[in-house]
Amino acid sequence: MTDLDPTSTDPEHVEEKHLGARLNALRAGVLGANDGIVSIAALLVGVAAAKPEFGYIFTAGFAGIAAGALSMGVGEYVSVSTQRDAEKAQLERERRWHEDRPEWELDQLARIHMETGMSESTARQAAIEQTAHDPIAAHARAHLGIDPDELVNPWHAAIASLGAFTLGGIAPLLTALLVPLPFKVPALFLMVVIALGGTGHLSARLGYAGARRAVIRNITGGSIAMAVTYGIGTLVGVHV
Repeated sequence: MTDLDPTSTDPEHVEEKHLGARLNALRAGVLGANDGIVSIAALLVGVAAAKPEFGYIFTAGFAGIAAGALSMGVGEYVSVSTQRDAEKAQLERERRWHEDRPEWELDQLARIHMETGMSESTARQAAIEQTAHDPIAAHARAHLGIDPDELVNPWHAAIASLGAFTLGGIAPLLTALLVPLPFKVPALFLMVVIALGGTGHLSARLGYAGARRAVIRNITGGSIAMAVTYGIGTLVGVHV
């Protein structure tokens, strides 16, 4: 088999073919983990600054994880379902257009290929061969940027986001509960920096991007959130 064979089972070919689906799950997972880490840590820093007792911290952390995880899961499901519905509607529209005006669709596909640098004869021949094989898929990929075999999955996104938020939120909750009172806030800040650095590095590696920018972006955003909520918690605690 050649490298261009679409049926190739070469690991790199298969990995690239499913990169879009993986990036969708990766996006939901990283977003959920980062949100869980930052949201719960920031919440607990604010609570610890105002009311450092064990009961307050445990209740706030547990409730925050439950509410945040469910909110992230439902939000991802609704958002991705809307995207999937839009993609399916566009595919259905392409099917109708191909039935009603096949020649026009063929000409359009050829023009799209010509815009990529193909000569007119090569572009038309490619369009003819693609249309003979699978006209809807050819138009969806070239015209709409949609792969009919890789539509976004709302359940994958929802589960990835819900699970990642929960795992991300558990780390700051355990830190806040197990670390002695004088060191709770510094320990939470340190935990957030380490955790966000890890998720930034992991997301960059899985997405084949540079790790440095992702790590700095994660840590900077999380640190700002922590600092703001700590200040609010301190002010509230002083005036309670």
